[in-house]
Amino acid sequence: MSEAIRTPRQLGSLIHNERVRRGLSQQELANLAGTGQKTISRIETGHEGAKLDTLFRLLAVLQLEIRFTPRSVANSKSIGDVF
Repeated sequence: MSEAIRTPRQLGSLIHNERVRRGLSQQELANLAGTGQKTISRIETGHEGAKLDTLFRLLAVLQLEIRFTPRSVANSKSIGDVF
C-alpha cells in the first residue's frame, strides 16, 4: 500500500482502515500502542493535535512507515490547490 497523506483526516482514515483490516478494535490498538481508546478515536476522525510519538507508536503497531517524496505541484496555481 502506498498513499499520499496530506491532512490529519487522511492519516486517520488510513490508520482506521489498517486497524479494521487487522481485526483490531480501537481499545485493542490503544492497548498495544500504550494510549487510550479516545486518542485512537480522535486520530481516526482527523482531529488535529495528536502527538508525534503517539502516531509513531500506532504506525509501529500497525507495521506502517512514513516515507517522504517530492510533491508534484506543476499545475497548481496557489497553495490552496496543493491541499
